[in-house]
Amino acid sequence: MKTLTTQDLRQQYLSFFREKGHTIISSASLIPDNDPTVLFTTAGMHPLVPYLLGAKHPGGTRLTDVQKCVRTGDIDEVGDATHCTFFEMLGNWSLGDYFKKESIAFSFEFLTKVLGIPTDRLAVSVFAGDDDCARDEVSATRWEELGIAKENIFYLPKKNNWWGPAGITGPCGPDTEIFFITGKEKCCDDCSPACDCGRYVEIWNNVFMEFFKNQDGTFRPLAQKNVDTGMGLERTVAMLNGYASVYDIDVFKPVMELLKAKSGKEGHERDMRIIADHIRTATFMLGDENGITPGNVDQGYILRRLIRRAVRFVRQIEVDNSVLEEISKIYIDEYAPFYPELKENEEKILSELRLETERFDKTVAQGIKEFEKLRGYIQENRLSGKAAFRLYDTFGFPIEMTVEMAKEYDITVDMEGFEKAYKEHQERSHAGAEQKFKGGLADTGVETSRLHTATHLLNACLKKILHDDSIQQKGSNITAERLRFDFNFPRPLTPEEIKAVEDAVNAIIAEKVPVVCREMPIEEARKLGAIGVFKDKYQEIVKTYTIGTYSMEMCGGPHAENTGDLGHFTILKEQSSSAGIRRIKAILS
Repeated sequence: MKTLTTQDLRQQYLSFFREKGHTIISSASLIPDNDPTVLFTTAGMHPLVPYLLGAKHPGGTRLTDVQKCVRTGDIDEVGDATHCTFFEMLGNWSLGDYFKKESIAFSFEFLTKVLGIPTDRLAVSVFAGDDDCARDEVSATRWEELGIAKENIFYLPKKNNWWGPAGITGPCGPDTEIFFITGKEKCCDDCSPACDCGRYVEIWNNVFMEFFKNQDGTFRPLAQKNVDTGMGLERTVAMLNGYASVYDIDVFKPVMELLKAKSGKEGHERDMRIIADHIRTATFMLGDENGITPGNVDQGYILRRLIRRAVRFVRQIEVDNSVLEEISKIYIDEYAPFYPELKENEEKILSELRLETERFDKTVAQGIKEFEKLRGYIQENRLSGKAAFRLYDTFGFPIEMTVEMAKEYDITVDMEGFEKAYKEHQERSHAGAEQKFKGGLADTGVETSRLHTATHLLNACLKKILHDDSIQQKGSNITAERLRFDFNFPRPLTPEEIKAVEDAVNAIIAEKVPVVCREMPIEEARKLGAIGVFKDKYQEIVKTYTIGTYSMEMCGGPHAENTGDLGHFTILKEQSSSAGIRRIKAILS
């Protein structure tokens, strides 16, 4: 059997669903636009939330894509056989079109006819039912009709067979999950896909979005029933090729070979996998159309942590830091045919990796100095957990390096105390994040629509007042209370410039200009001068919002119908977001 590559599976998947009447749409940014509930796009459904809630999508009611995703919640598991921080999610959607029976039939046909998986190697799970939603007999019956043996159909609770919402609130519902039976013997009489014994490997998840979860934890039925499916590209390629690990697939293979050749050390497989994973993720974050740079908050902090973690493991295998740029170049060349933004941003990706590596080297040097100072105060050859955590939190000094240096002086580290301090720090951060992201997933209310429209005016007025047509949106975060807009500019704005931008926006608001939405092919939008992130892979139909002669942007978000509906625009703060990127926070009153 021919080895299946990631490119093979991408193409087969998209072609299959195009033949089934689905419009192929491009991957959205890893950095969500106007979604205050998450730092990164963690699932294919994120960019589609307004359409799952009933807004009309330019591509119609059947869509398919390959979405770039990042999940860091299980970062400590990275390096095992299956976990990655960055991954590609194959997905297909029905926006109020087909539902359970048709979705299951599509999945079954693709798995058995296109990929050639024997029916007896497939198992499925369906929702067992609870007070919120009835037992899913429709899905179970459909699977049995298609030929799945009754003993391979499992009813599992919400913990296993319910998806969403992705944020605190949002669309959600029961799902049916599809598993490949590996051939391992059952671990017990009750062995099922809920086990971790390795007999069942998840391939695909078909979510039937029937509900919206409210702030108070209750569920209400959605007016439009949707299907949202997700198939992890890397895991599926590994499974179909019979590989023991996702790190054996084609996109990781040259990186793993490079690290093994450079190191020449045995027994460092996990360290090398972590390096391979983290630099792939960093490459995509830096090269994204809403690309970020390492920083101390939000997405920038996660990116910094990934790069520095990779540096730490490079030290473990005794390889020079320059290997990180070599690895990034491999990924850029590998992925550029499908994600051209990586090649376009290659110089930025490599220079930022280099800069952050140099910064971390300085951090390590500072941490060593601080450790040496602490040695003079250590009693009974034991470093307290609080002191170790201060080295980590204040100076960014990895706990592993603290332990390593302490060993050299026969000093033990109070790891229990460190873990306690670390946990308290996490709880504080989590509480802050909950407060920060309390707005709910992709709010499409009146306030959000007004603020979304205001960002278009702000973008246009920044170009005009600063006399710089190269200014582009580099990130946007909108809650019902305020907007946050990131843009490229090399210096702080003066108080006079801030006032002039404010006045220019309010002048357009006072004119009461209609906000006109039109659907058109990307090529036409480009020719008309619409701004936005244009994709060249597919000829998509896009929404463009025109505000008189002031602004024309390609955008999928909610908007006001007239600038007169916005109220008064006030800039609260203008500050640096990262190198070469400025950030404005503003409100409407």
